[in-house]
Order: sequence, then C-alpha cells, then structure tokens
Amino acid sequence: MKEKLKYYIKEILIFTIAMIISTNLISIYKSQELSTAPLTIHSLKLIDNQTYNFATDKPLLIHFWATWCPVCKIEAPNIEFIKEHFNVITIAVDSGSNLEIKKYLQEKGYNFLVVNDKSKVLSKEFNVVGYPTTFIYNKDKKLIFSEVGYTSSIGLYLRMWWASFRD
Repeated sequence: MKEKLKYYIKEILIFTIAMIISTNLISIYKSQELSTAPLTIHSLKLIDNQTYNFATDKPLLIHFWATWCPVCKIEAPNIEFIKEHFNVITIAVDSGSNLEIKKYLQEKGYNFLVVNDKSKVLSKEFNVVGYPTTFIYNKDKKLIFSEVGYTSSIGLYLRMWWASFRD
C-alpha cells in the first residue's frame, strides 16, 4: 500500500511539473506578438459609462479577459484581489453587451473596472492573441511585464510591486 501511494504521489508531481512547464512555454510563445509600446491611452470608457483616467504616478495593470474563457474564470479572483492594492483596468472581449457583463460580474461577486471591447479595437491595438492577457506598466507607462495565460495573485502582486520601482 505504501509503495502504491509513493508511486501516485510521484506521478502527480511529475504531471504537475510538466503542466507548469508546458503552460509557461505556451505563454512565452503567445506573448511574442504582444505590443511592447509604451501606453499612449490616457482614459477609457467603462461599462457603466464613466470615464476611467489613468493615474500618472502609479503603475497600471491592464487585463484582457472574456466571460466565456475558462482560464479567465479561474484567474478572476486574482484580479479582484490585485485591484484592492493597485490600479487595475480590465477589458472584456467578445463578452456581450455592457448589461450582460455587469450581470456576469454581479453573479460572480466581482467589482473590478471593466471596458467592453465589443469591436476588438483595444485587443488589436495591444496585439492580444489569447485570453487572459495581462500587461503591467510602470508609473511612466512603459511596459514592464506582459503575459498570456493564468497568473497567480502572488505573481501579479510581485510584478505590480516591482513595477512601482522600475523606470
């Protein structure tokens, strides 16, 4: 019995390591096409028709996601956590009307700021190729990090913290 347990633990560990390596390789591959230009947008219109003006003295996380994306659903609590500590704006892509997105957020208990990119104008500007995609800019709006795929709360937090010190 003990040998079987050791075998299963070893197999689970190998599988977990393989999954982590493969998802990171996929993320690196997909990230190659993302825009690396400094952020030139100064404000965006949110789904509640308010205008969000980017802070000029703090780092910013821009997160592209979709209501239909399974990985986005797993990562959403991380974004909710990060927005409590840093400037975060999210961009919903192919996710329906503003009302449908509001309903989705309400059902899930999220209240992060959302822009509805129905026509994919922002997605094209940032060269987003998959979801979720995250961009982190320093206070001078220079790109510090970008990633396609899942990122943990601690990973996002540390990247945002690091962006606070980067010129």
